[in-house]
Amino acid sequence: MDRISRHSQGVEGVRFCDLRIGSLLFADDVVLLASSDRDLQLSLDRFAAECEAVLVKTELSRKSIYQSIYVPALTYGHELWVMTERTRSWVQAAEMSFLRRVAGLSLRDRVRSSVIREELGVDPLLLRVERSQMRWLGHLVRMPPGRIPGEVFRARPTGRRPRGRPRTRWRVYVSRLAWERLGIPQEELDEVAGEREVWASLLRLLPPRPDPG
Repeated sequence: MDRISRHSQGVEGVRFCDLRIGSLLFADDVVLLASSDRDLQLSLDRFAAECEAVLVKTELSRKSIYQSIYVPALTYGHELWVMTERTRSWVQAAEMSFLRRVAGLSLRDRVRSSVIREELGVDPLLLRVERSQMRWLGHLVRMPPGRIPGEVFRARPTGRRPRGRPRTRWRVYVSRLAWERLGIPQEELDEVAGEREVWASLLRLLPPRPDPG
């Protein structure tokens, strides 16, 4: 508050003995002093502008922390995740918990997630994850023979499965994702993903999933 007060000086304030006092600072309050209505309004305008600048810097700092630290840590290795509804719900909950704090909101404010993201200028985290997964699919499809990731992607394991329900393979998952989100059937997926420019344009146009809240 002291910094804001000093940076918003410019009006002489009121005279007290040999001093000119423009503001009085308290623990949780501030009093602006002026010798005329015009000077008081000028002080208020400058003080409000300085407060807004500090708030914008704080918001930008929190947003940069979200984008440069929080998101990479939360989504580490996400290109190879097999997403379930439970995983999607967990990602969205973690994402919005942080973004609400950045926006100074809570669940009790009943502001939709899409509104918060729009005000902060960030894309849905699930959209980022799904784009990255399908972008990685395109890399694998176009990868020349001999590259280990491509060979693993194209491999067909042999042998007997253990008892119980088998885990969903990443290739099966991402094929379903491409069908669900892009409408590309599995038998055409390799051909479409193999066209770099076409695939990139499809991913750029990928819309967010409907917002649950």
